Amino acid sequence: MTGPTVSDLTRVFGRIGLLSFGGPAAQIALMHKELVEDRPWLTERQYLNALSFCMLLPGPEAMQLATYAGWRLHGTRGGLIAGLLFVLPGAVVILALASAYATYGSVSWVAAAFLGIKATVIVIVIQALLKLSRRALTRPVAYALALAAFVAIFALSVPFPLIILAAALIGALALRGAPQQAPPLTTSPTRTLGTIVLWATFWLAPLLGLWLFAPDLLSDIALFFATLALVTFGGAYAVLAYMVQEVVQGYGWLTTDQMIDALGLAETTPGPLILVTQFVGFLAGAQAGGWGMGFTAAIITLWVTFVPCFLWIFAGAPYVEWVATRPRLTGALNGITAAVVGVIANLSVWFALNVWFDAGTFAPEAFDPVALALSALAAILLLWRKWDLLAVLPLMATAGITASIFAGLI
Repeated sequence: MTGPTVSDLTRVFGRIGLLSFGGPAAQIALMHKELVEDRPWLTERQYLNALSFCMLLPGPEAMQLATYAGWRLHGTRGGLIAGLLFVLPGAVVILALASAYATYGSVSWVAAAFLGIKATVIVIVIQALLKLSRRALTRPVAYALALAAFVAIFALSVPFPLIILAAALIGALALRGAPQQAPPLTTSPTRTLGTIVLWATFWLAPLLGLWLFAPDLLSDIALFFATLALVTFGGAYAVLAYMVQEVVQGYGWLTTDQMIDALGLAETTPGPLILVTQFVGFLAGAQAGGWGMGFTAAIITLWVTFVPCFLWIFAGAPYVEWVATRPRLTGALNGITAAVVGVIANLSVWFALNVWFDAGTFAPEAFDPVALALSALAAILLLWRKWDLLAVLPLMATAGITASIFAGLI
């Protein structure tokens, strides 16, 4: 397996950051294509082990997967490059859109521009789901776990951590791997503790400074989103309802309509969905003290949300391959990977539901034939004509704007 140069890594993760539309399912698929299929940078097993590990962590799993991949290829420097490039393009877009929203109050043209992109993302996710299923579901127990995970999260609203815990326990018993020679650890408990202390200090020191010198809105924003970063198991979807309730009803930072707009914009921009926190932080600050306060609040929100991702990865990444050689732990990871297929299937259905149906339900009167037609066009371009995604996305954005103009939406 050939390793990349730092320049190669920067170029590829810059591309991933620019194309990471559609939430974790599409982002995980995009990274698999770039890092496993198109380039021999990670093996299939390494990728799936890392994915299972990241699904156990709080925070955006796709961003943490990118950070792990960068770390594996070029150590801490590579992890920082990959993680930052995964987040920064979307953060810049969100900041620009939040500024426009705070100034003009309407972003319907943005929704129109990204309608075609969202329709395209559905095709990407379905394609990714099929590929991941073929690789992860190799035994009847794995199929059963994937199906059970889908039903549990889609129909029964079982909390994501419980699904992962159950899948890990079942996998440890029924999907155990063969004993393997454990690779030598590249770290030690003392070194791991030092990493934790370093990154925890890096993360929390600004919170202490805000508490001492800006003990009002900015410190409230920092504390709230730092707390949120600790409980976002399974990605942003798991905590969106809680966040909306607290932001609207608890703190009164945004109205319900503003929160809906924020979620819609975050869905249609590159990067992790949890970037919606940046939009919320900016609006909360801007409405209280103008653009400068909004910008400061946005930066604080980004910091407390994403710095802990580097903490989890840099502390835990050296143990991922060692864990993968332990039979019961391997079984647990296999169970988690199978459950992840069901979780991604749930995200796929949820995303299609909200793109193809205006009301987010399967009610016939809510069906949007334009969105379905755009997805069909994307399928033709990507699956049949096999166009490059970088060429398809701007074309589909243009198609979305054109369709919205003809439909009288803008």
